[in-house]
Amino acid sequence: MNAKHSVTINGHRTSITLETAFWEALKEIAAARKMPVNTLVAEIDKSHPGNLSSALRVFILNYYKG
Repeated sequence: MNAKHSVTINGHRTSITLETAFWEALKEIAAARKMPVNTLVAEIDKSHPGNLSSALRVFILNYYKG
């Protein structure tokens, strides 16, 4: 199921649409790195310009494949 999630990137609010499994995985990765989800999302956004939801899915997939 898809859900919209609000995040803050560089001081501005935005929403991303992710499936629940991807959102939970993103929270797990952020916790493992001892950082807030917003910070992790901002880092991914900075290094992967374009569609943020797609960039997050690819990042999560690569994280678990690696």
